[in-house]
Amino acid sequence: MKRPSISRRLAVMALSLGVVWCEWAAAQVSYPSRPILMVVPQTAGGTNDIVGRVVSQKLSDVLGSPVAVENRPGAGGNIGTQFVGKSAKDGYTLLMTISSSQAINPALYKNPGFDPVKDFKPVALIGSVPNVLLAHPDFPAKSVKELIALAKTKPGHYSFASAGNGTLNHLLGEMLNSMAGIDLQHVPYKGVAPALNDVLGGQLPLVFASLPSSLSHIKSGKLKPLAVSSARRSPALPDVPALSEVVPGYSGTLWIGLFAPAGTPNDVLAKLEEGMAKALAAKDLRDKLELQGVELAAPTTPEQFAKILNEDIARWAQIVKTSGASID
Repeated sequence: MKRPSISRRLAVMALSLGVVWCEWAAAQVSYPSRPILMVVPQTAGGTNDIVGRVVSQKLSDVLGSPVAVENRPGAGGNIGTQFVGKSAKDGYTLLMTISSSQAINPALYKNPGFDPVKDFKPVALIGSVPNVLLAHPDFPAKSVKELIALAKTKPGHYSFASAGNGTLNHLLGEMLNSMAGIDLQHVPYKGVAPALNDVLGGQLPLVFASLPSSLSHIKSGKLKPLAVSSARRSPALPDVPALSEVVPGYSGTLWIGLFAPAGTPNDVLAKLEEGMAKALAAKDLRDKLELQGVELAAPTTPEQFAKILNEDIARWAQIVKTSGASID
């Protein structure tokens, strides 16, 4: 059998080395080398969408690559969350989400279609926002105390709107019912924007809505704030009492954070973490978010964020169980 010539063997070796070099060079391409998709699993106009669009612009500047926001709402945030969880683990599809989707849905849905811990890696905790209990200006109660007294005279007569079954603002209403001994009827909507619209139009008297999504209506006088859901008053609404001032122990806020699919390479995660840290330290971004009523988190490591997520999953599971809320 004729052996290959030396020149032929050298040519094969050169080709092999060329392939190896190309693979190595491809691996060395600096991340990100193409646009990044930031999925918001809620409708446009809500808290997460507002924050996501502000953060995406600054992150794009920091990373030197476009970061596009795409809304994929549905099933309380499950649709968009599932999409990111099943996407390529390369750092080019990220999840900008809120605690109601990531920490409450696993207890609320029998099969949410994702595991909030196993399917995702925390990248950055951005901050938190209270919900606001809002009333149409014509609603007779001017405070939570008056609302509770009014509701007790007509159990089941008054209703409140929310962004949907099992959302945080739904559970906040159920918590108020339970802790204050009243019976406000829940009316779910497909997102906070349509819920706000119907209260603005007078079709319903009350709504729980996040501060960023409702702040403009509060400032214009189109909606009347009765209280915030956080344990303390919000710096953005210092004259509006906390619900806990009337209902001791009442507290519920919404956090916002960025996640990547589990399995994303560590070097890519490191660049995302560094990029978000720089973005969140920028004064112009902080000013924009604070004007929207976002209380920015102190610098938080991904490990600390993971601990917060696990604690909230346990906490809200108990609240969901107590409320009896469930979605198939």
